Formats: sequence, C-alpha cells, structure tokens
Amino acid sequence: MAAHYHSFRSSVPGLILLLQAAFILLFYFFISDAEDSLPTFAYAAFQDVNHMLLFGFGFFFLFLRRYGFSSTGFNLLIIALGVQCSVLAEHLLTFLLQRQDQDDLNRITKAVMSMTAVVTSTGAVLGKANPVQLILMTVVEMTLFHLSRRLNNVFLQIPDKSTLMHVHLFGAYFGLAVSSRFSEPSPRSEKSKRTPKSALFSMLGTLFLWVFWPSFNFVVAVGSKGRAISNTYFALAASTVAAFVLSALTSNDGKFHMTHIQSAVLAGGVAVGYASPSIEYPWIAMILGLLASLVTILGSYCWQRCLNPALKIHDTTGVHFTFGLPAVLGGLAQVVLLVVQNWDNLPRLGSLVLTQVGAFCLTISVASITGFITGSILNLKVFQSIPASKYFEDQFYWEFPHLAVGF
Repeated sequence: MAAHYHSFRSSVPGLILLLQAAFILLFYFFISDAEDSLPTFAYAAFQDVNHMLLFGFGFFFLFLRRYGFSSTGFNLLIIALGVQCSVLAEHLLTFLLQRQDQDDLNRITKAVMSMTAVVTSTGAVLGKANPVQLILMTVVEMTLFHLSRRLNNVFLQIPDKSTLMHVHLFGAYFGLAVSSRFSEPSPRSEKSKRTPKSALFSMLGTLFLWVFWPSFNFVVAVGSKGRAISNTYFALAASTVAAFVLSALTSNDGKFHMTHIQSAVLAGGVAVGYASPSIEYPWIAMILGLLASLVTILGSYCWQRCLNPALKIHDTTGVHFTFGLPAVLGGLAQVVLLVVQNWDNLPRLGSLVLTQVGAFCLTISVASITGFITGSILNLKVFQSIPASKYFEDQFYWEFPHLAVGF
C-alpha cells in the first residue's frame, strides 16, 4: 500500500504545475495592470492580513504531534494557489456583472482576506485530506465563496465589503460539510493528541491572530474605521478575560485549559466583525466579546459530547466553535443593533432585518450544500483518499525520518 500511495503523491507536482500554468495564462489574457492610488496605510493593512493568514493560521494549526510540516507547508501552498484563484474569480464575476475593476493593492487585499474562508475550512479536515484534495477544495471553495458574495450583493444589496465578513461563516460551515464526508479517526489515536511543545506553537499562532485581528476588521469596515479598530480590540480583550475565567470554571481541577484559551480569545474578533464600525460605545463590543467567549467554550463541550457523536462529523481544529458559532452570534448582534438603531422607522427596519437574516441564511446554505457536494467528490476513488489509519502523519508526505518519534 505504501508504494501505491507513493505513486499517487508523485502526481501532486504535476497538478500544481498545471494549475500555476493555467493561472499565468489567465492573468496574461484577463488581468490588466491598474494604477494604484491607495494611501500608504492600505499597504500596512494588507501586510497585517497577510501575516494573519500565513503566520497566524500557519502556527494555529501546528498542534498535531505528527503533522507539523504538513500543517504549515500545505497552508502556505494553498494560500499561494488560492490567492491567485481568488483574484481570477473576483475579476470574472466583476466582468460578468459589468462592475468597475479595482486597483492592484485593493484587489490582492480582498483576495487574501477571501482566502481566510479556505484556511478556516482546512482546519476542519486538517490531517485527513491529502494534498490533491486540499488543492481541489481550495479552487472550488474560492470560486463558490465569491459566487456566494455576489448573490448577496446582487439580490440582497449587501455592500461588497460587508460580504467579505462572511469568510468565517462560509469557511466554517463549508469545512464542516466537507469533513462529514471523511472517515472519522479512531478516538483513541495518539496522533491526534497535543504535546506541550505543539500546543505552545499553536498558541503562538493565536497570538499572531489576536494582534492583527483589528486590521482585518478595519480593512472591510463600512463606516467608521476608527470604531472598527477600537471595538475589535475591546471585544478581543473581553473575550480573552472571559476565556480564562470560563476555562478555570469548567475544568475539573480549576486549572486553565490551553485549548479553551486558543479558541475563545479569538471569538470576540469574529463576533464583532459585522457590527464593529456601527457600535457606538465600547462597552457594547465588550459584552459581545464576553458572549462570544461563552458561546465558544460551551459550544465546544456541546459539539464534542453531543453533536459530534450524533452527526458523525470530526472537526480536527474545532472551527465550528472557534469561528462558526461566534460568526452566527455576530450576525444576530448585527440584527439586534439594526433594530435598536432603526426602531423609529418600522418599514425600513423590516427590510433591513430581512435582508441581513437572508444574507446569513444564504451564506450558510450555500456553504453547507456545496461543501457536502465537494466533500463527496473529493472522496471519490479517483482521488484515493488516505485511510483513517494514516491520518495525521507527516511522514506520509514529507522526508523527515524522525517524525515517527513524535513532534
């Protein structure tokens, strides 16, 4: 069997080269140079988002004891391919809808932000999907995410930048749907467990994400960008404090649980993303951060003990309660804020609420349905999915003879 899979892995460079050649040709014929007129701070924001994607998620996924090389290496590979695919998908839909094209820096910033959806989905199938499956999932999901954004933009009149904030929502539920089509690993598998060193590296990724998250919400803010930064920071701070409190309260011996901290401290940034420019007072953002941390930690207990055994969905990184549930909470918070701010205009209020609820339902529906179909296709015999006994192993893909000892 080892020789059979070795032959399969030899075809991966051919797929990568074919995709890159196709991207170069498509860029040559369809992507024109655009004059950059953005201010200097726009490049700084792009750098922050890029750091989140590469360093933040790259280290955040580095918790599996025997899957360190693959977690960081495959993350870099799919980002490099996915950003190119994102630019092309965005340009194609812009051309079909006869919209104005954007400058280079804005174009690549949106492409990098859109890749957050794919990277989030990757967390659900981390260690289970082979490189070919990850690459194909990247291309398909990137196209579908932009299609979902355009559906919200055209039919529900959601602003273009606002649709970008659906990356966590789309990525989490697309990844869960894909993961439902993969075999579950053995619950007693030692390879899926953490070690102190791997947990420390993963916490480093959390710190990168925490530091740069205000820039993420700043880039897509529709309205006051200063409020977006301030509210995001205070929401993150509140969710961090709540994470430590809840982690100690929910553990048997009153000690902090590193998994809780890594997931819940980011929940505030996800939840406040939709409404960060429109929240007038920081204490509202802080309350939202506290609730997001509560939802994350309680959601992790409910998912792992109740829903996971019933639905047979294995979520490797816990993207559902780290990104999915806080994103749903953020959507509900946005609706509540709209009700409060437009209470004196009931006809307009009804339209705004239905539009926002419709946008979230549409995003989750498209992500779940297309994710299930994508997962079914990826597990066809032609893609030769690895057996569950070979999950979470670097030595299956990398030249590193010492991985058998452990990370």
